[in-house]
Amino acid sequence: MKKIISTIKQNYKLFAGVFITGIFLGWLIFHSSEKVLLLNQETINHEGHNHESEVPTIWTCSMHPQIKQDKPGQCPICAMDLIPLTSMSAVGDDVDPNEIVMTESAAKLAAIQTMVVLKGIPQKTVYLQGKVHVDERNIRKLTARFGGRIEKLFVNFTGQNVRKGEKLATIYSPDLVTAQRELLEAITFKESRPSLYAAAKGKLKLWDLTDKQISAIEEKGEPQYYFDILSPISGTVSMRHVAVGDYIKEGTALFKVVDLTKVWVMFDAYESDLPWIRLGDKVDFTIHALPGKNFTAKVSYIDPFINGQTRVAKVRVEVPNPKLTLKPEMFTTGLLRSKIAESSKEILIPKSSVLWTGKRAIVYIKVPNRENPSFLYREIVLGPEAGAFYMVAEGLNEGEEIAVNGVFKIDAAAQLIGLPSMMNPEGGKISTGHQHGGTAMSDEAMPAGRQEMKEMEEQSSKKTEVTKGIPMKFKMQLDELLGKYLLLKDAFVDSDEKKVEEAAQKALEALKKVDMTLLKADVHNQWMKLQKPIKDNLNGIIQMKGIEMKRSHFSIVSDKLTEAVKQFGVSGNETSSLYLEFCPMAFNNKGAYWISESKEIRNPYFGDAMLTCGEVKETINK
Repeated sequence: MKKIISTIKQNYKLFAGVFITGIFLGWLIFHSSEKVLLLNQETINHEGHNHESEVPTIWTCSMHPQIKQDKPGQCPICAMDLIPLTSMSAVGDDVDPNEIVMTESAAKLAAIQTMVVLKGIPQKTVYLQGKVHVDERNIRKLTARFGGRIEKLFVNFTGQNVRKGEKLATIYSPDLVTAQRELLEAITFKESRPSLYAAAKGKLKLWDLTDKQISAIEEKGEPQYYFDILSPISGTVSMRHVAVGDYIKEGTALFKVVDLTKVWVMFDAYESDLPWIRLGDKVDFTIHALPGKNFTAKVSYIDPFINGQTRVAKVRVEVPNPKLTLKPEMFTTGLLRSKIAESSKEILIPKSSVLWTGKRAIVYIKVPNRENPSFLYREIVLGPEAGAFYMVAEGLNEGEEIAVNGVFKIDAAAQLIGLPSMMNPEGGKISTGHQHGGTAMSDEAMPAGRQEMKEMEEQSSKKTEVTKGIPMKFKMQLDELLGKYLLLKDAFVDSDEKKVEEAAQKALEALKKVDMTLLKADVHNQWMKLQKPIKDNLNGIIQMKGIEMKRSHFSIVSDKLTEAVKQFGVSGNETSSLYLEFCPMAFNNKGAYWISESKEIRNPYFGDAMLTCGEVKETINK
């Protein structure tokens, strides 16, 4: 029995040893196989160029491209799903490396619209301000041709109407009496010495005596002591320089007679409007003192010189005035519809399609035959403005397709991925290392363009310094204009045409009180560029008939006044903030902006029809 138990113990130890050895060998075999499989998988991944773990993907928002994260998620601003930044650039062998590609959803969210470039007839309405002037060709100044004394005066006051040949005054002149006696003596030598007779007679003619008066002296045979001064034209005495009993010398001014049956209207044309004005263009105008009466005339003269201070040239039309209803110095407002390109067609593009830096004009061309919307940066040369359009001198061809809405968003996307853009025409990524929307973007994620961003920040700093240098008096005047604008906006909300015209007139008066002489030269020029379209379109609101026509002018006033408030600032006496609001439905879905003192949407472009249509796009801090 003991022997059996001993044998079992020995077999048990052997079995346990074999079992443990088997487990150990199995572990070695399977562990080695796992290593081989992992090594093989890494080799396969390497051979298949799977580098997803090597280069991190940057995720951004199609609506807010300043948001950048290293992993997918939602935009902290609008809660949209983030998309890979690389999906916004063009890839492939058959595309231009500078193409910027957007997904269909991103293009729709960015409200990008395009149009095919076509040729058309440029049309522009030029708004002109001016005054009634005397026709300089119908002015006669009477001066004394000989010395003497005023014996009688037939013109008793300035403004008296006279006819041609009518007596103005009677004069006694000893010199004239002597000259008559010389004529009478020369008559006796008329046959023998005709030259002496001719000289004596010519002397009297040079003293403004008519042939009839000279013949009367010859027939009478004795000199006349008193002579009448006659009006050379029919017209109005605008100046009287003498009175009865005055002694006058040769050359003394006596009277000024003006014919007002034909007058000039002299308009002020800014240099930017001159390319659109030609001789023979028709001008429709009204006189402020004669409401309800319209006049039409053709341009007969364009001043070859520009006033160095006002930067305007004079444009003249001639107007018949048989009833003398038009008085010199009356104010007038005119509309000139240009005919400069009536017989030719030019390439025209909307102003909304152009990004303007002051030196370069940029558009984005849509690349044809692409699955997703794809755009290319292009610099062009602009011609004159044509209302809501620009004429293109160079850089675009008929048939090309360009972006006309959402252009700035395309440009922003181009800047983010380092492609040529408005502020960075050479390309290269811009990095700030700052946080955007709560997400930090490291320099490693955007390694290029630090120097470009530094230059942009310096330019922004300079602009801020300029804004800080605006005199408070100017800001207060601009604040007054803004207040009148807000009243005008409210009038449009009420759709009250009469109230709109009254508010526009008050805004125009406030604009005239903005003293541009308070500004330095560089800032002065910036204000001049904004002041003119504000003035022109306020006049358009006053003169155009129909609330819709007036609203089209109001949209331009809103755009330009927004630029002015942003550039120059206001005093901030009335409110602490303003709101830039936008209606996408205005003007056939092209959209329009306006300034409001309240976040509440009250739409000036539709009034009661769509009172709450719109959204707050920006807060403007005073």
